[in-house]
Amino acid sequence: MTTAIEQLLEIMTRLRDPENGCAWDQAQDFSSIAPYTIEEAYEVVDAIARLGDNAGAMTHLRDELGDLLLQVVFHAQMAAEQDAFDFEAVAQAISDKMIKRHPHVFGTDEFRDAQAQTIAWEEQKAIERTELAHTEGRAQSALDGVATALPALTRALKLQKRAARVGFDWPDAVFVLDKIKEEVAELTAEMDARNAQAMADEMGDLLFSAVNLARHLNIDPEAALRAGNDKFERRFRYLEIDLAGQGLDPKELDIVALEDAWVRAKNNEITQN
Repeated sequence: MTTAIEQLLEIMTRLRDPENGCAWDQAQDFSSIAPYTIEEAYEVVDAIARLGDNAGAMTHLRDELGDLLLQVVFHAQMAAEQDAFDFEAVAQAISDKMIKRHPHVFGTDEFRDAQAQTIAWEEQKAIERTELAHTEGRAQSALDGVATALPALTRALKLQKRAARVGFDWPDAVFVLDKIKEEVAELTAEMDARNAQAMADEMGDLLFSAVNLARHLNIDPEAALRAGNDKFERRFRYLEIDLAGQGLDPKELDIVALEDAWVRAKNNEITQN
């Protein structure tokens, strides 16, 4: 009896078949599929955030996880076509890694609590990064392993955490606030000078410092910004409905009138809560 995963692997093989497959699937490569992989991962996160919203939320999560699994299968199929590795090798590699990183479960190590396991996990990953740097013939860095394709806020957070492990960190959030004020002043100066490139550089420094402040406050900056985006969307949609009820078009109003409408949207949300 064919299992579901075997069926999925067979489907992907047929889609990529040079003679009888799908023209679109045949034309793809690792680079062209990568953006879809990232998109599907975010759609899984979005589905998780919506759990509890309705009875079909868990089914939606199942479907999004399937879409993400398809991405793994797609990459594995392309690698198999190059005689590099296949899906079985991908599954075996992660199985080996999980066993290696959990010696207290699969080996003879003593039982560890969650905190001790986290420390051991990071120690094992550090060993693996050292081995990889040696294999690639390059100098090891505390920043090794932080993927460049991560969302910018998430990558900034990971880079800062790695640097903090070797002592490169502010001792308190107050110092980070001072740094943010410094970056705002530098950005203001470049705005006055109308230096486009310098403004972009200073904006990057300001955002990086904002992530640093979030880290010191134990706030996930990516989650905080997502929540901020959701809040803006809710309030702006209310603003549009509120103005439409008065026969007004936002495009025809000045910023003062729009700000008044925005305040009403905020007050409505406060009242609702």
